[in-house]
Amino acid sequence: MANTSRKWTRETWPIAAAMIQYPNVLADGSSVQEQSVEQWAETLADVVDAGFTELDPTDSWIRLADLSPDRLDSFVKLAHDLGLTMPAISTARRSVIDPEHGDEYLAYGHRVIETAAAIGAGSVSFGFFGPLTDAQKKALWFWTVDGVKNPDEPATWQKAVQRIRDLGRHAEELGIELALEMYEDTYIGSADSAVRFVTDVGLPNVGINADLGNLVRLHRPVEHWQQMMAKVAPFAKYWHVKNYYRTEDETSGLIVTHPAPLEFGVINYRAAIRMALAHGFNSPFLCEHYGGDGLSVSAANRDYLRRILPRE
Repeated sequence: MANTSRKWTRETWPIAAAMIQYPNVLADGSSVQEQSVEQWAETLADVVDAGFTELDPTDSWIRLADLSPDRLDSFVKLAHDLGLTMPAISTARRSVIDPEHGDEYLAYGHRVIETAAAIGAGSVSFGFFGPLTDAQKKALWFWTVDGVKNPDEPATWQKAVQRIRDLGRHAEELGIELALEMYEDTYIGSADSAVRFVTDVGLPNVGINADLGNLVRLHRPVEHWQQMMAKVAPFAKYWHVKNYYRTEDETSGLIVTHPAPLEFGVINYRAAIRMALAHGFNSPFLCEHYGGDGLSVSAANRDYLRRILPRE
């Protein structure tokens, strides 16, 4: 079930900016990992100027868990000086069952949990999605091309359950919740599979990152968002929110999607959030958006959330 130990209002609910617009490797071949504090500040100024007071240091931009203790302290001090808190850390494309790097990513996952505790973050998001394929990198929208799929093998499923359970127990010791991100063709790739997986893990602090946007954007038939949300709402934790326009032509079978601001897409987030709240949802949100000025759209999405979250 969701964490009910905290109480926020629409004004105080943690709504973080994602950093998916910012790559880890820069045009000159240098890495954000090696940037100076002043260079980090230039990037984070965008987040502050967009009106955010919360930041998710998404590891596609910077791997806080791989910084030295002194560098991590410098990053945390910078964020605080800019008026930013970090309620959560999201990981991306570092699956603990990756066939080549699974052991490495499992060790990294434990470091992320320890880092979250060190910076005061109460949530971490993990996923089972793999690296983008070459074909996905060439596509305008990577989700229109099939990517890496989790194997339909009971042994690998059980390996995934055990590894997430290990991470979950570590997180539980530190007072941190884990949210497993819904993503196509993974063990969290449908509502039914996601619920089955977290039920198999069987820890109260391990739930579902109900990122339905990852599924409704697919150019293939998917379960209606409302049916998916009804299934995952009792298990919802740290939540990545984004939306898409989706058109389905029943006569031809054509399906077309495109990123949309949160209040305009096919998912009714007013209804979806109320479904989660009815089950005690009390975790942070992360605003994401692909295409254009994603940070500014995310800021508009943040403002929309503040209009529809509970007043008290």
